[in-house]
Amino acid sequence: MVRRGKKPRRFNQFFLFLLPLVILFAAGILFFSIQSDNQRLADSSCGCGPPLADATGEFETDTDQPIFDDQPIEVAMVELMPDLALIQNQERMVLGVQDDGRWIEIDLSDQRLYAREGDRIVYNFLISTGKRATPTPKGDFRIWLKLKYTKMSGGTPGVNYYYLPNVPYTQYFYRGYGLHGTYWHNNFGNVMSHGCVNLATPDAEKLFYWTSPPVPADKRIAYPSKDNPGTRVIVRE
Repeated sequence: MVRRGKKPRRFNQFFLFLLPLVILFAAGILFFSIQSDNQRLADSSCGCGPPLADATGEFETDTDQPIFDDQPIEVAMVELMPDLALIQNQERMVLGVQDDGRWIEIDLSDQRLYAREGDRIVYNFLISTGKRATPTPKGDFRIWLKLKYTKMSGGTPGVNYYYLPNVPYTQYFYRGYGLHGTYWHNNFGNVMSHGCVNLATPDAEKLFYWTSPPVPADKRIAYPSKDNPGTRVIVRE
C-alpha cells in the first residue's frame, strides 16, 4: 500500500517557508515604488507647496535666512502695508460688488498675467512661471485660499532646495500652486519657479486686493464661500 500525505506535507512546509520571503519581496517592491513616487513628486513639486495646516497669513518675525536654489538670500524682512486705494478696493468687494466678470488669464508663452473685468484688461503684469521640470499646470481653476504671508519650502537639498518665509500675497488656485509676490529674484518675463506664478511684490499686492474672496480687514487669510467664490484663473500656452 502506497502511503499518501508525505509529499503534500513537504509541499506545505516549503510553502510556509516561502510565503514570508514572498511577502518581504512584495513589501520591498512596494516600499521602493512609493519612495520613487514620493521622490518624483518632491522633485516636481510646485514652489509654493501645499499650505501649512496651521497657516494664518500672519507675518513671522522669527525665521531662518531665506534660501533659493540652495543659495542664501539677503533680504530685509519688512512687513508690507497696502496703500489706501487697495484698502478701499477691498472694502468695496466686501460690500458685495464682485459680480463684475473678474478673471485672471496667465499666458505661459508670453510670461504675462492679465487681470480682466470681462474683456477689459485691468492689470497686465510680467510673471515667472514653472521651469520645464516643474511646469505650471494648464487649465481652468479658481482661487481656493488667500494668505497675506506664508512659508514655502521644498526642492532637493544640494540641488534646488528652497526655504522662503513670509512669501507675500499668496493666492492658491490649484492644490499647492499659487500666485504670489517674490523677493528672491527680479527676473520676471522668464521661467524661474517650481510651478507657481511669481509676480513682483507690488503687482502681487494689487492682485491680492482685487480678487475674490476678499480678506477681512482684521484677518490675513480668506477662503471662498458660496457668496464669495474664488476668482477664476485660466492658465494657457
